[in-house]
Amino acid sequence: MGMRERFGARGQMTVELAVALPALIVVAVVAVNALTFFGDCAAFDRVARDAVRIHAASPAYGQGAEQGCALARQEIVAAIGRDNLEVEMSHVAVGADFDEYRAILVYSPTLFGMGLRSEVFGVSVPTLRHEAVYVVDAYKPGVIL
Repeated sequence: MGMRERFGARGQMTVELAVALPALIVVAVVAVNALTFFGDCAAFDRVARDAVRIHAASPAYGQGAEQGCALARQEIVAAIGRDNLEVEMSHVAVGADFDEYRAILVYSPTLFGMGLRSEVFGVSVPTLRHEAVYVVDAYKPGVIL
């Protein structure tokens, strides 16, 4: 009787591991993607602010707001561009003196960095968005309000 109980306990641990492992993998994927997203947001905020300050708040002679917006987007993509990140940039004239630049980071989740995934074991992992808005004064070059 003692032998049978000992072998039964080994099988139970294997079954428990088989049941718990998918849940642990899902939790690990969510945690890794969340931490990666937070790190990307921090880098994005820093790079986007500098790009808007350089290209949009102090444009070159004859350069319009849309060109400054495109140049700022190119700089952001060059600094943090990866396969799972997309950068959107838009410009709106707020008033006679102010321009609003909106930079959006779209993060697509990965499976521990091994390619883009929209679901893991049937659990959908949606894309995440982070937005940064900068208002600049057209008559004060290099100043972000």
